[in-house]
Amino acid sequence: MRRIESDACVAEGAAWLAQTCPRMAHAIDLTAPLPLRLRADGFAQLLSAIVSQQVSVASAAAIWARLEAAGVVTPEAVLALDEDGLRALGLSRQKASYARALAEAGIDFDALRAAETEEVIAILTAVKGIGVWTAEIYAMFSLGHADVFAPGDLALQEAAKELYGLDARPKERALRELALDWSPWRSVAARVLWAYYRVEKNREGIR
Repeated sequence: MRRIESDACVAEGAAWLAQTCPRMAHAIDLTAPLPLRLRADGFAQLLSAIVSQQVSVASAAAIWARLEAAGVVTPEAVLALDEDGLRALGLSRQKASYARALAEAGIDFDALRAAETEEVIAILTAVKGIGVWTAEIYAMFSLGHADVFAPGDLALQEAAKELYGLDARPKERALRELALDWSPWRSVAARVLWAYYRVEKNREGIR
């Protein structure tokens, strides 16, 4: 399985996409160089993703800062607190339950690094509070999988609509099918579309 480990990997994927699709070539001309955007993997990264759900970037950052200051970024630390303790740090009741579910899941993060994308998504989405989008983003940026996409992402849908001149924003299933044309570099195609979205809308598509 190909992994993205450096800017050179992203550039290789972008060159392949530009050669394969004229519309991708146009977007790459507008947006290159594309960002690497690799992140850490592990429990803390997934807990941060849960914290970020359905709140502003600023709110998520503030809550995460409180969790980090309290040292509540490991499974053991999360399980040492009850719901009230987690809520006192800024988590909603629902997110407190999600945090505990993640801590109780006992995910083997070392093994996850060697897993195929489908297995990663299956393992992560089995945890309450982690959806397909979060799992796909984790595989893309924390594990560096080169051929994963997140078709449920609204910014990717909107960017695809604009770039390909579609009448309407494609739904998740339609965009997943369209993304097959970008394999084996779907995660680079996602970077292209997010960058294109930023250029076209002057907005960030992902934190």
